[in-house]
Amino acid sequence: MDVVDLIRSKRDGSVLHDDAIDWVIAAYTRGEIAEEQMSALLMAIYFVGLTAPELNRWTAAMIASGERLSFPGLGRPTTDKHSTGGVGDKITLPLTPIVAACGAAVPQLSGRGLGHTGGTLDKLESIRGWRASISNEEMRTQLRDVGAVICAAGGGLAPADRKLYALRDVTATVESIPLIASSIMSKKIAEGTSALVLDVKVGVGAFMKSRERARELATTMVGLGTAHGVNTVALLTAMDTPLGLTAGNALEVAESLEVLAGGGPSDVVELTLALAREMLAACGLTGGKDPADAIADGSAMDSWNAMIRAQGGDPAAPLPVSPHQHSVVASATGRVTRMDALAVGVAAWRLGAGRARKEDAVSFGAGVQMHAKPGDIVTAGSPLFTLHADDETRFDRALDALAGAVDIAAADADWSKPALILERVGG
Repeated sequence: MDVVDLIRSKRDGSVLHDDAIDWVIAAYTRGEIAEEQMSALLMAIYFVGLTAPELNRWTAAMIASGERLSFPGLGRPTTDKHSTGGVGDKITLPLTPIVAACGAAVPQLSGRGLGHTGGTLDKLESIRGWRASISNEEMRTQLRDVGAVICAAGGGLAPADRKLYALRDVTATVESIPLIASSIMSKKIAEGTSALVLDVKVGVGAFMKSRERARELATTMVGLGTAHGVNTVALLTAMDTPLGLTAGNALEVAESLEVLAGGGPSDVVELTLALAREMLAACGLTGGKDPADAIADGSAMDSWNAMIRAQGGDPAAPLPVSPHQHSVVASATGRVTRMDALAVGVAAWRLGAGRARKEDAVSFGAGVQMHAKPGDIVTAGSPLFTLHADDETRFDRALDALAGAVDIAAADADWSKPALILERVGG
């Protein structure tokens, strides 16, 4: 086949045939198609899009570029969750052991943070001894014995996606919904789960800023999962305000442990339980233990401890704490009516909790601790944020990010709590 003909065909609005899609993905993965040629094809897809059959085949070809895991003989159904990323989004941490404690197996393949959104693996690596990379056999054994795994995807899983993702990042084609959907779903389908729940964030702190675009992405991903035999549903959830009261690696682990112990911020608890119930329903575990009961009886915490120990971590070890703190106080007395999720995420990133490049190191103790959220009454001079950093010189740029991030109105101002879960797609 001639890649130039395929580029021209897609540029002009034609539908790519199955054989052409299979060939172009395989050839690019093998290094037989030049980066500039695949860049041109991605840009054509960005502007023209892919039909549903094209997208199904494109995703299938990405899956076929590597191995596809399977987990027979576990004695429990598999189910997983994927979030499109937000600020303070530590939900995977309490969610995975809760769902495992309710009888499912959760093969949770996660990633690292980039920019203002945190990465699940970075958070867990703040636990002494915990390791993100495990073999497929270790993963199967842990799923059988513990029911819960959070780990890095192996190099053999959808290698086409790794190459395409890096290329999209430098060619301004990241925002294409077909390319986003195929990137996410190729890895999730290849990991071998039988059911998948998607948490599609929408708002100022999310990748998808508008509800319409978030719904389009959710619908596209649900369609892909269903077409490839994975029972898939999606929740659209709000990300204008950070989730919980922390943004930062060890800070978020500590907050997750509060949830597993029966406490924690109400929004984190609400979303964790909602996603857990969706995951259990998606894999057919209805009528059994409720996720709230798994927290109350301690079995979710037991599952967490077993999961951490199985990957070399010490669940009793103290979490890292940054040596420097700086307090940001309320400028007035009244009701907090807005807290900008993006501003908080950027501040945490600038404090050292995130990375600008994939190869950068992160500070496990750095981040932002919130002392009030929208709806709370504060007094002038009371703390709104505590900033944590390993290096005091990072505070100024973090403070710049937080300038104007919070609105405070009169204490008797009208305010109603916005919905956290906006809508459900699929199922």
